Amino acid sequence: MNILVCGVGGQGVLLFSDIISNLALGAGLDVKKSEVHGMAQRGGSVTSHIRYGTRVFSPLIEEGTADMVVAFERLEALRYVHMLRPTGRLLYDPHRIDPLPVSSGMVERPADERLDERLAARAPNRRAIPAFATALALGSARVQNTVMLGAVSTRLEFPADAVRGAIMSLVKPQALELNLKAFAAGQALGINA
Repeated sequence: MNILVCGVGGQGVLLFSDIISNLALGAGLDVKKSEVHGMAQRGGSVTSHIRYGTRVFSPLIEEGTADMVVAFERLEALRYVHMLRPTGRLLYDPHRIDPLPVSSGMVERPADERLDERLAARAPNRRAIPAFATALALGSARVQNTVMLGAVSTRLEFPADAVRGAIMSLVKPQALELNLKAFAAGQALGINA
């Protein structure tokens, strides 16, 4: 299984990837993971490659071979949709964070409709998951990643109890209750998507 996770610094891409990796390890699978988070603290792009199976030799997913691309933000979905295999699935949050050239007024912001058209052309097997909006409704944008994890978990072979166990082992105790609520909310979104 090849999963590419992408987002913007501060959205929890790395914790999300750690949880998926721990799930696969706990299931006795071989797991390789690679991360790129150079300018993450300044709102830059963050990616994580997760590969697991009986035997995995490389941590990097080749272009056009991802089974799933999980994007925490619409522009990042468009930036990495080329990584999907033809029958791969794109799960993305339609939330949008404009890059610095757009927010500073140096470049015009493309219309969301144009972005959606481009995503539709490149990823016919896609679902928008309103993880950011759901996280805000739960009281904290910081659980966007766990909402997305809940949605993604409905498409993976790991039991929900195992996912909750991985969350409990990796999330700080003071944030655990909210993260478990976010996971449940994400599961409901994933089942209905």
